[in-house]
Amino acid sequence: MTVMAFITNPRRTSLRRVHLSSLAILTTTLSVAALAAGATAHADEVAYLVNVTVRPGYNFSNADAALDYGRGICDQVAAGQRYEAVISRIAGDFGTSDEYQAGYLINQAVNELCPQHIWQLRQSAAGYQPTAR
Repeated sequence: MTVMAFITNPRRTSLRRVHLSSLAILTTTLSVAALAAGATAHADEVAYLVNVTVRPGYNFSNADAALDYGRGICDQVAAGQRYEAVISRIAGDFGTSDEYQAGYLINQAVNELCPQHIWQLRQSAAGYQPTAR
């Protein structure tokens, strides 16, 4: 069989199309899997420390104390504590009624130290209404 006969043979052409479309599907699947694997969340302690030590009001004694406190917030979120409970604890720990300050610390901890819990935090905070001042 000549090359021209192979290319023009309808049966071989349809088999080649099936093979090429299977290859395209496999390539797409592998690409999506690689992107998903590469898109896993990673903790960023430096970003957390910069964001909570530059902003006034927290006054952590050192970087380890700030990281320990942030990891404690992550543990609370991972354990399924409601957003209101976490806010109240932080407000009590820092002697403030500023819910923005407490919310900022929660968001920094979860976003930077335990981003795998962002969805849990969002679910926990759904419907939350700050107290009126």
